[in-house]
Amino acid sequence: QVQLVESGGGLVQPGGSLRLSCQASGFHLDYYAIGWFRQAPGKEREGLSCISTRDGSTYYADSVKGRFTISRDNAENTVYLQMNSLKPEDTAVYYCAADYRWGPNPNVIAAMFAVPGAYSYWGQGTQVTVSA
Repeated sequence: QVQLVESGGGLVQPGGSLRLSCQASGFHLDYYAIGWFRQAPGKEREGLSCISTRDGSTYYADSVKGRFTISRDNAENTVYLQMNSLKPEDTAVYYCAADYRWGPNPNVIAAMFAVPGAYSYWGQGTQVTVSA
């Protein structure tokens, strides 16, 4: 049974940092694309970042480029999202998602990584609140 479980969310002050984890079970991350999304109340789900566990290539939305870093530990079957310089507008439920169908073409991954419908598997989400 394929499962993704996010953890690491919480309350942090503006300017602070958090590291989110996405633990996969029921499948191995090799040859998957793993993405991070967020959804704030009343807003659409926003694609943030993606990592290809095939070759480690990474992709970022402009809204988080330079502040967020995605990484993976294939041995632990886990993908991380390091979030620095957090702002109140980063408050949202954060989700990880996975898919294996895209192949290795970086142009395909770049086009797909922020599209929620492109992913087959989703976690349940973890709340991140940035507030003083």
